[in-house]
Amino acid sequence: MNIIADQNMPGIEATFGRHGHVTRVDGRHVSRDQLLHADVLLVRSVTQVDPALLEGTPVRFVGSATIGTDHLDLEGLRAAGIPAVHAPGCNAEGVVDYVLSSLLLACQREQCQISDKTIGVVGAGQVGGRLVARLEALGLSVLACDPPRAEREGDTEHFVTLDELLARCSVICCHMPLVRDGAHPTHHLLGAARIEALSPGTWLLNAGRGSCIDTAALGARLERAGDLTVMLDVWENEPDIDDALRQRVDLATPHIAGYSLEGRLRGTMMLYEAFTEWAGVTAEVELADVLAPPVVATLGVGQAEASPQRLWQALSHAIFDVRRDADLFDRYCRRLGVATGFDRYRKEYPERREFGSTVAYGSREQADSIRALGFQWVDDSL
Repeated sequence: MNIIADQNMPGIEATFGRHGHVTRVDGRHVSRDQLLHADVLLVRSVTQVDPALLEGTPVRFVGSATIGTDHLDLEGLRAAGIPAVHAPGCNAEGVVDYVLSSLLLACQREQCQISDKTIGVVGAGQVGGRLVARLEALGLSVLACDPPRAEREGDTEHFVTLDELLARCSVICCHMPLVRDGAHPTHHLLGAARIEALSPGTWLLNAGRGSCIDTAALGARLERAGDLTVMLDVWENEPDIDDALRQRVDLATPHIAGYSLEGRLRGTMMLYEAFTEWAGVTAEVELADVLAPPVVATLGVGQAEASPQRLWQALSHAIFDVRRDADLFDRYCRRLGVATGFDRYRKEYPERREFGSTVAYGSREQADSIRALGFQWVDDSL
């Protein structure tokens, strides 16, 4: 069996390689010619997959190691009789870690307390739902907007409208999928009018899909007023993003919010499990077989009196300080140009582990705060 896989997907040889020959390709430039002898195609969000790409090829199985599916023509592939699977939730914990690291960094920079802010989460799916849960566990004030989920669950008590959320929240975290049609499209959901209506001092973070925000309108407001704190991990027209906007925002990273090692390997394993079921073979590998122990397996929390925010900042930035990615992305852009730097950094992304991979030793009084942040806790008195 011949397997074509994106060059940036980890663990493919250790899993799929047991059942066929693996060839790595540049995910942004997958061509039909590369698939003429392929049985399986494994991609990420940078590859658009539709029947036209696969026409005349022997490809019989498509897997995408992503939460979203806007790059897959699911209806067309289904009509062509080609199963297409993805990995919902695979990197959600990593994205939540990214958001918390970013928000706590913004607190350091602006010398403010996150507990004084109301945080709005737009899109409460795999990522947004986990983010809401973790923020609430930390005791923070949170509002959520997700019209499709509210309708599906018949729940209007726990969700607010987008405009109400924008009016009431000083922090906006965007985690909606890109939907262009239907009852709830999200393309430019935050368009020019809504961006102009944001109160001065609002924090805006997008780790969902770049085109959910009208970035031209956002750039225009920042150029004119510069009165928002903006953190962007996703962009319109990736990798050829607006460099002027990149230089104006407070935190710029190249679509790596979910790039934790656990999240990426989880995506591979979810595809592997679906593949073995489809192929009628036995899965021979589990996540634990391909996931090495973290470099920082334990942390000790001091007994000195400290505010919860100081504890959260110390723990989160010990494992993942988002400044690393922002600084390196800027360096790659200056040396290689924006588009090349964007993709090169993703390809060469340094290992990053999730908060949950580390055990924090602390007091019983600190236990709830440590766990709520996403870490494991062990009583340091034992």
